[in-house]
Amino acid sequence: MTAQQDTPPSSDGLFRTKTVEQSIRDTEEPEHALRKSLSALDLTVFGVGVIIGTGIFVLTGKVAKETAGPATALAFVVAGVVCALAALCYAEFASTVPVAGSAYTFSYASLGELVAWIIGWDLVLEFALGTAVVAVGWSGYVRSLMDNFGWSMPVVLSGTDVAKGFGFDILAFALVLVLTVVLVLGMKLSARVTTVVVAIKVAVVLIVIIAGLFFVKAANYSPFIPEAQPQTSGSGLTAPLVQLMFGYAPTNFGVMGIFTAASVVFFAFIGFDVVATAAEETKLPQRDMPRGILASLFICTVLYVAVSLVVTGMEHYTELSVEAPLADAFKAVGHPVYAGLISFGAAIGLTTVCLILLLGQTRVFFAMSRDGLLPRFFSKTHPKFGTPYRPTILLGVIIAIVAGFTSINELATLVNIGTLFAFVVVALGVLVLRRTRPDLHRAFRTPWVPLIPLLSVAASVWLMLNLPAETWLRFGIWMVIGVAIYVVYGRGHSRINDPVGRRS
Repeated sequence: MTAQQDTPPSSDGLFRTKTVEQSIRDTEEPEHALRKSLSALDLTVFGVGVIIGTGIFVLTGKVAKETAGPATALAFVVAGVVCALAALCYAEFASTVPVAGSAYTFSYASLGELVAWIIGWDLVLEFALGTAVVAVGWSGYVRSLMDNFGWSMPVVLSGTDVAKGFGFDILAFALVLVLTVVLVLGMKLSARVTTVVVAIKVAVVLIVIIAGLFFVKAANYSPFIPEAQPQTSGSGLTAPLVQLMFGYAPTNFGVMGIFTAASVVFFAFIGFDVVATAAEETKLPQRDMPRGILASLFICTVLYVAVSLVVTGMEHYTELSVEAPLADAFKAVGHPVYAGLISFGAAIGLTTVCLILLLGQTRVFFAMSRDGLLPRFFSKTHPKFGTPYRPTILLGVIIAIVAGFTSINELATLVNIGTLFAFVVVALGVLVLRRTRPDLHRAFRTPWVPLIPLLSVAASVWLMLNLPAETWLRFGIWMVIGVAIYVVYGRGHSRINDPVGRRS
């Protein structure tokens, strides 16, 4: 690795930056250092583990029936391309700045402290909400499997959706607490658990794909791209903008319906960026981070396209179930046993989604604490396990309680907007750092700069505009709260003010 000039950080204003060299030096402090134990395979498994969740089992039916028909496969490709553009930018940053925190750390080095705080605050919400929502979904699949065996949970312990008055989802609560313990005990243990669970999950997906191929009928693919229909519902922001700028309204089905569907199935890809939060715990981040990020995204895109082609080939898109398309498709062809297998695969799969989302959140919180923007108390690592146990325990307990008492399904779209916002910031950060620090050694370089980052920004913004207006409002409120906390606490306690003195 070539020698790099240690440019002093800018210490004035809201956009003061923290140099890459300083970020790396912070990882060498004994009490604030994370243990390096992950390989490229571990990172790929983490990526596949967090990406493959309910999306592959549920979203296919919804978008095929309501928006794209058999061309849902193309919608997955479009969403995968949007993620790939962002992944190339993430790969450059993660290999250049191998520090915990993902988009937060990258923003601090390029766009400044205020932007870093905003994106960090955004990621804390994204990962926390995502963990809670997925834990509640996992609980539902487990209760469904229990019903198949004649077992049932007491209504009062099955969550607020099914209980009258007081209700507590004991399964979702317990899952988050167990995963919190796993994360405290060490990243290598987390990687081993994830590897086993991901192997089971991918095996179930492959069985479904292979078995479904025997029931595919070519007639069900006609028409592959159904005739366009005017949109009759939806509160996305894109429709009025497209009408104003281009003189026509967005449609369901048709070619434009594919792009509308892509904004929905994008939820199924959420999570690959979590891989970047583990950069500091990777043995050879300069080599392995790009491999892990890009490999996991490619594998999941192939699986998603295959599943969507199978399910729309088994049953005509107009007859697909919205709630459980894969399971109901197998029931329709006389093989209900696969429905139980799919529920089992979904329940197993959501375990790793929760684990890795919780991992991502604790690493972002840890990085913000180590920089002084949050209390430094939370940046101490465990003397034996080398994990950020304090924020892991705190956040794990809070999320477990939220998952136990709240279904929060109506807030799930906040996860989408938070992720897309992070994509925009990282892409812009690549452009800024290329200009301000051309001397940095980059083990992986995003190709075709500035084209790829600019395309990533445009594609992410386009999908954000397809989200409901209510999502934008909630997101704005969360950001206002975050800025207030930064002004009151973070700005004054930032280690940029006193990088040597603030060690405790």
